[in-house]
Amino acid sequence: MYVGTLSFDLLLGDVRSLKEKRSVVRPIVAELQRKYAVSAAEVDHMDLHRRAVVGLAVVSGDLAHLTDVLDRCERLVAGRPEVELLSVGRRFHGEDD
Repeated sequence: MYVGTLSFDLLLGDVRSLKEKRSVVRPIVAELQRKYAVSAAEVDHMDLHRRAVVGLAVVSGDLAHLTDVLDRCERLVAGRPEVELLSVGRRFHGEDD
């Protein structure tokens, strides 16, 4: 069994309130969950208007499949025009850990 995690540090566009921030971040989290069956949530910078960290986790029995899903998730977030992807953190946890 393998577990992969990603964390996306995002800079949001013209966002002036936490309500506007939610209207940008929630659809990204929902799309990741719907398209790739991952666990995803906003995990940091909850009190800042223009910053967000979205984290996700995937469990798979096949490392190649896990890597493919993480790559697809990263491309999806990087392709969103309303956010700027500042950094991505990727971790793998396997049976040897």
